[in-house]
Amino acid sequence: MTETADRTDPHPRRALTRRLFAGGAAAALGGAALTAASSPSAAPRAAGSVRRAGKGGETRRMKIYAEKLPNGQMGYGLEKGKAGIPGPLIELIEGDTLHIEFENTMDVAASLHPHGVDYDINNDGTKMNDSHVEPGGKRTYTWRTHAPGRRKDGTWRPGSAGYWHYHDHVVGTEHGTGGIRNGLYGPMIVRREGDILPDPDRQFTIVFNDMTTNNLKKGPDFKATVGDRIEIIMITHGEYYHTFHVHGHRWADNRTGMLEGPDDPSAVIDNKITGPADSFGFQVLAGEGVGAGAWMYHCHVQSHSDMGMAGLLLIAKPDGTVPGHGDHGGHGDHH
Repeated sequence: MTETADRTDPHPRRALTRRLFAGGAAAALGGAALTAASSPSAAPRAAGSVRRAGKGGETRRMKIYAEKLPNGQMGYGLEKGKAGIPGPLIELIEGDTLHIEFENTMDVAASLHPHGVDYDINNDGTKMNDSHVEPGGKRTYTWRTHAPGRRKDGTWRPGSAGYWHYHDHVVGTEHGTGGIRNGLYGPMIVRREGDILPDPDRQFTIVFNDMTTNNLKKGPDFKATVGDRIEIIMITHGEYYHTFHVHGHRWADNRTGMLEGPDDPSAVIDNKITGPADSFGFQVLAGEGVGAGAWMYHCHVQSHSDMGMAGLLLIAKPDGTVPGHGDHGGHGDHH
């Protein structure tokens, strides 16, 4: 990852590799993103076919640290001294249980609060029910997931699969306003068995947080090669509504971002309104039908994009070149 001069948080990009920060597809294959003990597995695939999520039902464990960063920023990390913004990507499969040993290295209380998964009151991550962590303290949070199924009354209970996120709920106010504003947030994906997986190292997290993108004054750039299956996890925090738009690519407005067949009624879109605490995601084949290039993503509220809420999806040719791409203002290059 390349540091940009426009960072609101100019700390050096820690050793969270692209697998941990913008990547994380390794987690679905048992790689290092969550540590081997907590990484979902992928189902076997035939030559030339897509990678798919395996069965859930595993108990996984990981450690997350909350740390202070320069300029008042804060971040989550998998190792001490290596926190980042956003925090590490967490991937699970419906039926999995995740135990997170959370250590707060900061001088203020902090917590982990999840969206989209199951947790009891002791794992809520708020001061109101004493499930936070004081400075220097530790706590294990347990999050569970489930597959869809019928309730006893015959109604259908939806599963946990989706594009979710986690964040602090303590710093600054009892709602974690200061923690979120300063970077204490991260992405989480819960897969359904059989869900298509992206190519390794091709997962990109984009967070509109007030008028920043990933707490940067200018959005970071992400790099892939034509034909790569990439996955974008989009999260919004803060005070404002935004719209997320990406040039040259489109997705289905459903749980996975992909059509299930020729008769799938899901709308196909390239722009989506997103408000505080919203999250969604999708996969596309990089450059499909449009080729290599520097494809912009941005908030389509014009004043927001004019103030820097824009970055580039750099789609390279197989030889690594991006046609027509030069220096466009010092965006960070995350790949």
